[in-house]
Amino acid sequence: MPSQHSSLVVVQKEGLYCPAGDFYIDPWRGVDRALITHGHADHARRGSNAYLCSDAGVGILNARLGDASVEGLAFGAQRKIGEATVSFHPAGHVLGSAQIRIEVAGEVWVVSGDYKCAPNFVAEDQTCDAFEPVRCHTFVSESTFGLPLYQWRAQAEIAAQINAWWAANAVAGVTSVIYAYSLGKAQRVLSMVDPSIGPLFVHSAIAPLNQAYAAAGIVLPAVKKLSDEALKNAGALVIVPPSGVPQSGFPARWGDVSDAITSGWMQLRGARRRQSVDRGFVLSDHADWPGLLRAISASEATSVLVTHGQVAPLVRHLNDQGLDARALATHFGGEE
Repeated sequence: MPSQHSSLVVVQKEGLYCPAGDFYIDPWRGVDRALITHGHADHARRGSNAYLCSDAGVGILNARLGDASVEGLAFGAQRKIGEATVSFHPAGHVLGSAQIRIEVAGEVWVVSGDYKCAPNFVAEDQTCDAFEPVRCHTFVSESTFGLPLYQWRAQAEIAAQINAWWAANAVAGVTSVIYAYSLGKAQRVLSMVDPSIGPLFVHSAIAPLNQAYAAAGIVLPAVKKLSDEALKNAGALVIVPPSGVPQSGFPARWGDVSDAITSGWMQLRGARRRQSVDRGFVLSDHADWPGLLRAISASEATSVLVTHGQVAPLVRHLNDQGLDARALATHFGGEE
């Protein structure tokens, strides 16, 4: 698709703004109308008058934003807002995560938000819709793991590693603790583990989001909320957010504990040591280097704007491949 080189999205103090539609995408300040790619806190902030997201993401935004005006739009359905036509398309990041397609007078931009995509865009992660390539003139891409060293193994392989670790701990009478972000990663881990190994418990920050997943039809194993009573059964698996354990360490009532973190950063040597955990599992809800290139290529965009993460290496690589690639400064940080 030939690029028309117009600017459908510009950066203002409130965030990414579409002048033709008079709306913002994942604004970092309160605005009148916000279109939201997904529910992580760096993309979905409180304070806007009205929110529009994918249908699948409404429950997540309601759970995270509280008393807010949230409306959903089915994946692929189009809506005219001002002079812009918008639609949401699966991003494969977490439940309800969407790329936002914007068309104005034949010019098409896609703002990816955060995304992940397996080879051939297959659905490895059963907790959200798989990434859907969307053709456009300009693609706005994240770059959290925008270095060639980041290359993920198949989810089934990571699941086998986690289950083997948990099973060994259970035999030894040790409680297994996994640090996983409350939205997306915790539910993905739950979908991967074998509940026959032992009881499952989740932190109170995770439980309401599990309910939003259940309401969206995502089947997860039965869990109990973390409590004093919960950990009397040695061999349990406990899932908590990275901030879910006091700085003073595990409570004595937890008994013998082995802990692990699930993150793409575990690809780096020394990352597990710096996190002071027993195990590190390389599991990310963001695209690895091949995934970034795969998504950008499938978009057929000739212009690429790269936001948060390892921006410079990806921009340089894309320019070397003949694309018009530039950095786009945003306030997005990435939950990893």
